[in-house]
Amino acid sequence: MTPDRRYAVWLSGPNVAAAEIARQTGFGAVVLDIEHGTFDLADLERFIPFVKAIGMEVVAKVLAPERGPIQQALDFGADVVAIPHVENAVHARAVTAFAKFPPRGDRSFAGGRTAAYGGFTDEWVRAQDRQTRCYPMIEDAGAIEQIDAILALDTVDGVFIGPSDLSLRRERGAYRRTDGDFADLGRIAAAARDAGKRWVLPAWTPEEKRFAIEHGADQVVAAMEHGALAAGFSAAYAEVAALAPVRV
Repeated sequence: MTPDRRYAVWLSGPNVAAAEIARQTGFGAVVLDIEHGTFDLADLERFIPFVKAIGMEVVAKVLAPERGPIQQALDFGADVVAIPHVENAVHARAVTAFAKFPPRGDRSFAGGRTAAYGGFTDEWVRAQDRQTRCYPMIEDAGAIEQIDAILALDTVDGVFIGPSDLSLRRERGAYRRTDGDFADLGRIAAAARDAGKRWVLPAWTPEEKRFAIEHGADQVVAAMEHGALAAGFSAAYAEVAALAPVRV
């Protein structure tokens, strides 16, 4: 099946089989949760090119809004860096600069994989800035309040929504997909559309998936590795338990 980059799976570790199964199913992208997952630098250096080699796009949700994690993910070959905990437009300007080369930003050159282990040219710099994308995560109250200014930045190619943290930081408590939650999602989607930039939503429920598709999300993260395992195990257990005799 031809992979479709519009649909992504969320991986919490360098699970080769999970990536292959997702690719065989039709998913065309993976989100690597480096911030909360089990990835280390050696894992990323090997797993990112593997995922790309099987025809999938790599969105690296980096460890922190800092130069090192952003540049490392791009140097290893990630197509996109999603930067967590961006506080506001001023913070976004500073941290997204690490994803683009001067004069546009402040990314540092490394003569590794993306440069074919050699030198570089002005055209290579322009191609890198054009082909790799930078998505600040909208998961802090200050970020959604300044969403238009964030999307206006030349170093920003789109945004990645963090619904759970956004609900907490907007003082709605745990994310329950309330009207307030969907109002925030709609506000971000409209701002991205007006700016002509992309947006990505982790969408675990049919309601969220429908919202993302109807509102023009560039990518829908439709399954989480651990959630898929839990659902599969639960279904298999329920099936066999239903066939077993009742114990007295």
